[in-house]
Amino acid sequence: MDPQASKAARGVVRAQTADEVVADHRSDDAGQLYGISELCKAFAISPRALRFYEDKGLLAPRRVNGTRVYTRRDRARLSLILRAKAIGSSLAEIKHYLDLYGAHGEGRTVQMKYVLDKTTQAIAELEQKRAHIDASLAELRIINATVKRGLGK
Repeated sequence: MDPQASKAARGVVRAQTADEVVADHRSDDAGQLYGISELCKAFAISPRALRFYEDKGLLAPRRVNGTRVYTRRDRARLSLILRAKAIGSSLAEIKHYLDLYGAHGEGRTVQMKYVLDKTTQAIAELEQKRAHIDASLAELRIINATVKRGLGK
């Protein structure tokens, strides 16, 4: 078991930075192999979720005597998948992003441009939503204050 998985077993896991995830993704260190239960425990997901990502083509574990065996690269991909899901990316977008990388990182520049475009767009959308929320809050505060005055409070 690697040190990070060992820490996960003890409940002392620190989230990887984006740079660490990318560095792990570049490595296909076959010396570090993980079973399905190890990955599930490390990322607090179910085996069903892991198999779902495999069915969608996001992960491609090796098979050893019919058992799924995940590499360090698979682990890094899973981390990227979960991070992307957490910020609202669809599985199709995640797959497209992962596929851009290529077998040996040859698509890294294209991948970074894709992320730049997507994050710029997401930031603009969130800023617009925040402006709408701020306007709604201001309107609600006016209504609230008016009603309080009307009730003599």
